[in-house]
Amino acid sequence: MIYAVVDSVRSLFNVGAIFRTADGAGVDKIFLTGITGCPPHREIRKVALGAEESVAWQYEQECLQLLQRLKKQGISIVVLETAQGSIAYDSADYTFPLCLVVGNEYHGIGADVLNEADLVVDIPMCGAKESLNVAVAFGVAIYEIRRHREDSARGKL
Repeated sequence: MIYAVVDSVRSLFNVGAIFRTADGAGVDKIFLTGITGCPPHREIRKVALGAEESVAWQYEQECLQLLQRLKKQGISIVVLETAQGSIAYDSADYTFPLCLVVGNEYHGIGADVLNEADLVVDIPMCGAKESLNVAVAFGVAIYEIRRHREDSARGKL
């Protein structure tokens, strides 16, 4: 089982791109939290191309409370954020079921959510910028997580 949390992402186009990528990657459910916009919305649909209808989703106001509930259900919380102690997304050892958390385009993930994480991963950057667009970063990470799950299922890890 793979879930995603989209916490306080401002751009509805980013939300739409995350829905479309989640559909392609086989994400089971997306939780939209904080100020993140929800379907139905023209800007989300423009990019999602209907994926907002094919991927289960739910809105929750408080990200931290949601993550605490998911942890109690045995779901591993993985936060995608450049932070103290984060490790490269492609060298992480993922545990399933899993929930990948991405955050605000400018402020990232709050300290309270980081403290709830079982694992914090980042995407190493080689250029002048410190991070990728949130929807692009989600795509990079979720496909690595999917590969890891498939390899685990085949006994390759």
